[in-house]
Amino acid sequence: MKSALSLLACLVLFSSVVFGAAKPEEFKQGVDYEIIDPPQPTVDPSKIEVREFFWYGCPHCYHFEPDLNAWLKKKPDNVVFVRQPAIFNARWAAHAKAYFTAEALGVIDKVHADFYDAIQNKKQALESEAELAKFFGEHGVSEDAFRKAYKSFAVDTKMRQAEPMAARYGVTGTPNVIVNGKYRIAPQQAKSFPRMIAIMNYLIDKESSEVKDAQ
Repeated sequence: MKSALSLLACLVLFSSVVFGAAKPEEFKQGVDYEIIDPPQPTVDPSKIEVREFFWYGCPHCYHFEPDLNAWLKKKPDNVVFVRQPAIFNARWAAHAKAYFTAEALGVIDKVHADFYDAIQNKKQALESEAELAKFFGEHGVSEDAFRKAYKSFAVDTKMRQAEPMAARYGVTGTPNVIVNGKYRIAPQQAKSFPRMIAIMNYLIDKESSEVKDAQ
């Protein structure tokens, strides 16, 4: 009798595990993310693009960094990630220009986290050319190299391209994440940064499935 009861208990437990397991969360358009209309072009049509609109002066962007960096370490091979400085006023433009200058110099990986730290924790402005020259100098970039990149045609072109980008994607604040030029995720909808990453992954899977179905 005891063995029969034990077997019954095991069957009940097995059923609860198999049939009662939590299903992956289903995210909804208009609730968890928004559709971008019209869709925007991506840098590589053969990949799923994830584009983050950010500003170094935004504390929410700063606090999103740990979750984003953890995701970047294990992002799928078919995903390309793009950082997009948002420009809404002169101060945002100054920091965007610093980002594009670092990109032109090939030191973005070296200075990105420190730039956030300097603004968010050390309360440095880092807006003027002189302030930025000093910051880059502290990271091994000569003043001459910095000023050449800062005033270069390449950086000027990036700035002109970046100015209308937020409006094109319907971005009104930061951080915002765009998946494949089609979907916009904002923290107000996501409710938390881990959930924001989960919505990103959901939309990446959705886009990946659609690409496979089209092949």
